[in-house]
Amino acid sequence: MNDFLDQVYYHNTVRDYAIALGVIIGGVVLVFAFKKLIARRIQAWAATTPGTWDDFIVECIVRFGTPIAQWTIVYWGIHLLDLPKESERPIEIATSLIVTYYALRLISSLIVLLVKSGVRHRGYGEEKIKQLGGLILIINGIVWILGIIFLLGNWGIEVTPIIAGLGIGGIAVALAAQNILGDVFNYFVIFFDRPFEVGDFIIVDDKLGTIEYVGIKTTQIRSLSGEQIIIGNANLTNSRIHNYKRMLQRRVVFTINVQYGTPREIVEKIPGMLRAIVERQKLARFDRAHFATYAEWSLRFEVVYYVLSADYNVFMDTQQAINFAIYQEFEAMKIKFAVPTRIIHNGPPSDQDLDFRGGPSMNA
Repeated sequence: MNDFLDQVYYHNTVRDYAIALGVIIGGVVLVFAFKKLIARRIQAWAATTPGTWDDFIVECIVRFGTPIAQWTIVYWGIHLLDLPKESERPIEIATSLIVTYYALRLISSLIVLLVKSGVRHRGYGEEKIKQLGGLILIINGIVWILGIIFLLGNWGIEVTPIIAGLGIGGIAVALAAQNILGDVFNYFVIFFDRPFEVGDFIIVDDKLGTIEYVGIKTTQIRSLSGEQIIIGNANLTNSRIHNYKRMLQRRVVFTINVQYGTPREIVEKIPGMLRAIVERQKLARFDRAHFATYAEWSLRFEVVYYVLSADYNVFMDTQQAINFAIYQEFEAMKIKFAVPTRIIHNGPPSDQDLDFRGGPSMNA
């Protein structure tokens, strides 16, 4: 057995290979057991505590610490062997790739956590967090580009021409894709200026719906009829936007048309009756009710009140209750609603018709 273990292959005995393999397998198993048995319990404990930094630290240990620890064990086990010089370079490259990969992921996660914490600290709420998708994508792109340039520099590759090429290429791309960059810049306008957020109900020109997603280039709106409307961010910010979610109250104006011939004493009671009807509504604040004008075919009354809610269903329920009450009161007081009518006379006009129309009898 000793003779077999002392046999030499590629400058190392079988015993050396067995020790290196045992160290690698044993270390990997220990790290895996730590991840399964201990780290999961720490994650469960961190999930029950307030705040996000303890969750982030535990997440770093599990997601980034354990893979690096496993590769460290593998690297140590390999270096227990007497390796030829030509194999050192591939191992160094593999090590730098793995370390850079997990280091960049760690940096990216840290930056994203800082951004989300800053957004929450300012009290913007979870709706604003949902808009971070495009910003996170840009942050990740910048981090990975800088990380790759740093990695190439560590490998001895001249990165100055690469940086210069990126600068020239960036100018060319900017000139060729001005519309796309305009949408990207307007994404930041939407993010920082906050004209609307995910979940807001808006009207843009003749389009209306609820904001579902704000991306780097486009914003997705779910219309009332169910289809999805996609609008470029530049077009959106250059339009007049009505944001109904931020409406604190709704001003309502409606008219009532009463027939000509209604007795004067009844007409005088109608404004007070309309006021009483509006004031009986729980979520309505009365403003005014007037006999507004002598219309072409009716006596027109105008009523103005405020609904103390931005909910459209609340407005419609309130208006419906007012309409029912008006109908009931008009029936009780025998008031008739006016409708447009037209009277057609057959035969020659009478003297009365000529007088009314300003005809010849006025000049007699």
